[in-house]
Amino acid sequence: MDRHIEDAITECTRGSAEERITFPEVVAKLTAAGVERYRADLLRGERVYFLPDGESVVQDAHAAKTTPAMAFSASGVANAVRAIQRREIGYNDFCRRIMEAGCVDYLVSIPGRRAVYFGRTGECHVEHWPAPN
Repeated sequence: MDRHIEDAITECTRGSAEERITFPEVVAKLTAAGVERYRADLLRGERVYFLPDGESVVQDAHAAKTTPAMAFSASGVANAVRAIQRREIGYNDFCRRIMEAGCVDYLVSIPGRRAVYFGRTGECHVEHWPAPN
């Protein structure tokens, strides 16, 4: 894999955990690097980034210290999304809150302009984001 792509992925993973970069910045960096999507496994503490050709990279991410709720709350996830969008919370608190809402992992599709949050038994909540101006 191209070093530029690997560097962008590493920066996005670390920058998120260190709360130095926002989600829109992550999307911009990954788009520029050619990443198509990524999946964040909150229990394993890892992210898998995928390129359009099927190549992938696994990155260690911060391990969650929260046990996800057994029941999934789409409204709880949506509330956490709104709070981070308003910059009321950082990424680590966001992860804690979505886990408290029963989220165990999420998928971000860059070309699809959406994030899909999953519960233990396959329930999901979809968040779309607008196209850039």
